Amino acid sequence: MTEAARPRSHGRVRVSVSAAPRDLLEERPRLAGAWTARVVTLFPEAFPGTLGLSLTGRALAAGLWALETIDLRTFGEGRHRNVDDSPAGGGAGMVLRADVVAKALRQAAAGTPAARDRWPVVYLSPRGAPFTQATARAWAAAEGVTLLCGRFEGVDQRVLDHFAVEEVSLGDFVLTGGEIAAQAVIDATVRLIPEVLGNAASAQDESFADGLLEAPHYTRPAVWEGREIPAVLQSGHHAEIARWRQAEAEALTRQRRPDLWAAWLARQRRDR
Repeated sequence: MTEAARPRSHGRVRVSVSAAPRDLLEERPRLAGAWTARVVTLFPEAFPGTLGLSLTGRALAAGLWALETIDLRTFGEGRHRNVDDSPAGGGAGMVLRADVVAKALRQAAAGTPAARDRWPVVYLSPRGAPFTQATARAWAAAEGVTLLCGRFEGVDQRVLDHFAVEEVSLGDFVLTGGEIAAQAVIDATVRLIPEVLGNAASAQDESFADGLLEAPHYTRPAVWEGREIPAVLQSGHHAEIARWRQAEAEALTRQRRPDLWAAWLARQRRDR
């Protein structure tokens, strides 16, 4: 598909032919030192997507964080800007070329710190380490992150090794490309940036914050279809409510996520 034939993006996003990172809300202010996500992708028009909505969208517009896309196609080879080739050794599908991806990663690295704890460089891959809340916290504490969105069968291993790219997975399933995964990990990270959620307690009390799943939530009406809100939540007794929520969180985690439950118990034993 040619650039001219590509569908137009929605809202404020416009695809640039330049190889330079494209700030998707460049008409908006960006606070000095704002956390930044740089996304290397064949589909820059997929962004900001859901990241432009609700709390993350308002924070993006306010300059609390920044989103830049780097169009991998601009680094392609030949008249048709080819970015992939058949896999060495045979097999189905196509593989993103090392030389093409390297040019994009070098562009993405411009102006970023070399230390990976300050600026992780990540390939979103089903064979990567699982993305967790701890990963999101570590990335939120960094200055930004570069995300490489794969397509086809994957990326030439040599470029991943050369740039020491970290591989991260959303779970044990395969997506068509890395763009949806990129939006998910950015969302999980951005919401931990100060002032994005507005209420810091929201991030402290949710699932995985202390290693457990979150307790159930209720709101008005007090009775719905014959089902009542648990009496303790209407008691106004904050200590009792906290104990109830803790007990529910433990029960849910033990039932639904035995892996998390075992890890939580191990931490409790170590902390005694």
